[in-house]
Amino acid sequence: MKKTINSVLAVMLAVAFMLCLAACGNSDNVSQTGVWENAVYLKDTELGEGEKTVVCKVEAEDNTITFTVKTDKTTVGEALLENDIIAGEESEYGLYIKSVNGITADYDVDKSYWAFYIDGEYATSGVDTTDITEGATYSLVYTKE
Repeated sequence: MKKTINSVLAVMLAVAFMLCLAACGNSDNVSQTGVWENAVYLKDTELGEGEKTVVCKVEAEDNTITFTVKTDKTTVGEALLENDIIAGEESEYGLYIKSVNGITADYDVDKSYWAFYIDGEYATSGVDTTDITEGATYSLVYTKE
């Protein structure tokens, strides 16, 4: 009887340990579901080399990751393009961001777009015309109407 109880306890302990390992196994900031399934980075990332620092948060659905980019570029857009964080199309109004971190927003398909914020305020300029300001936090937020 004692041997059976010890065996059952050992099995239960092993199962509990395996469940704990499985829960801790993914140390990424976000899960790969929804719009994040095509994301290039799933956790906070540092990229580039240079004298200036650009801190850019990428927010989509309920997830956020932060890019810290070192650069010698002048504008936020140049720094993010240089490190393949954003992609888009040139328009008469400047760079229209279509993809951030591999996540595509297409207004024509599902009324989604990337909104640009500086220190929590909706930006009045585009990323390609916004000069880098040390200490500022820039955000690109996946938005759906």
